[in-house]
Amino acid sequence: MTECPDDLKDETAAIRDLNDKLRRSFEGGQVLMTQGVNALAGNTLAQVLLAIRDFDDFTEDNDPYGTHEFGSVQIAGETVFFKIDAYDENMEYGSPNPADPEVTRRVMTILLASEY
Repeated sequence: MTECPDDLKDETAAIRDLNDKLRRSFEGGQVLMTQGVNALAGNTLAQVLLAIRDFDDFTEDNDPYGTHEFGSVQIAGETVFFKIDAYDENMEYGSPNPADPEVTRRVMTILLASEY
């Protein structure tokens, strides 16, 4: 297996930390919910948000780049996904440097698997 250069390791760690901050605290970006998630009963929605905040089951299968940008949780019989995207400052294109919060706008979308 080829070793990653240190600068790529540092960049991946920075992206992972910023994504984790958004997922755990809902700070450092925007959080969007689809209509299906928004329509969940209040108690169920609260369970979804807590489960996403506490999610730590990142594996090679669901996190191949080590950036913690995607996951799924099971709540009340529903599979719920979260996906974090890194956009440029104008939210038109991908960020030129997702490891730099000064040039990146993070968006976490929460959606039902059935809406995908």
